[in-house]
Amino acid sequence: MKKLLWSLIIGSVLLVIGAFLLGRYAFPNTMPALPEPELSEGQRGELGIDKNINESTIDSYLGRSDAVYRDLRMLKDPGNYEAIGGDSYLSGFVSGFSVVPFPYIVNVSGLPEAVGSTYTGKTLFTEENGEYKANYKESMEILEGLFPKDKIIFLMCGGGGYSGMMKNMLVALGWDESKIYDVGGYWYYEGENMVEVKRENSDGTTVYDFYKVPLHEIDFAELTEI
Repeated sequence: MKKLLWSLIIGSVLLVIGAFLLGRYAFPNTMPALPEPELSEGQRGELGIDKNINESTIDSYLGRSDAVYRDLRMLKDPGNYEAIGGDSYLSGFVSGFSVVPFPYIVNVSGLPEAVGSTYTGKTLFTEENGEYKANYKESMEILEGLFPKDKIIFLMCGGGGYSGMMKNMLVALGWDESKIYDVGGYWYYEGENMVEVKRENSDGTTVYDFYKVPLHEIDFAELTEI
C-alpha cells in the first residue's frame, strides 16, 4: 500500500514538472494576445494615443518579455511645458519604461505655441516634409537597437506628443505599425507602477532624483557624421 502511495506521489510530481518544462521550452514566448492598435477619439486620437492601451490600462500590459517600453521625454526639456499643465522636468515615470529622449532622435516641430521651442542641438536624424535623413553612419543601428523591430513597442511621454511623433517616424522608416502602441502621457497616469523622481526637501526646495531614471544616453561625440 505504501509503495502504491509513493508511486502515485512521485508520478504526480513528475507530471507537474513535465507540464512546466513543456510549457516553458515548447512555447517559450507565448504571451497573451494584444488588441490591435486603435486611435482614441478626438484630440487624443490626433496625437496618436491608443484607445485600448493607454495611461489608464498600461499596468495590465507591463512586464512582457516580447515588448520594450520607452519614455520619450528629456530629463529637462527646454520647452515650457508648465504652460500646458505639464512639467518640463521628468518628474516620474512608469516602472518598466526606460527613457530615450525624442529630441535627440530627430528635430522636433509642431509643438503647442505656448510651449515654445525645445532642444535644438544634435540629432540622429533630420526630418523634412515627412522624410527622415540619417545624420550619422550609426543612426539607424542605434534606432533599431533602441526600438527593436522584432518586439512590441510601447511609447509614452509627458502629454502624448513625442510618443506620437516617434511612432510616425518608426512607421515611416519601415517598422510594423501593428506592433507599436502610443500609450499617451505620464502626466495623466494614475496607476500603481509610478516611480516618483520629483520630491520636496525639508527646506521646501524641489529636487529631482534623476539617478532613479533608466536613461539611454546618446554620445554624439562618438558617432561618425555623414
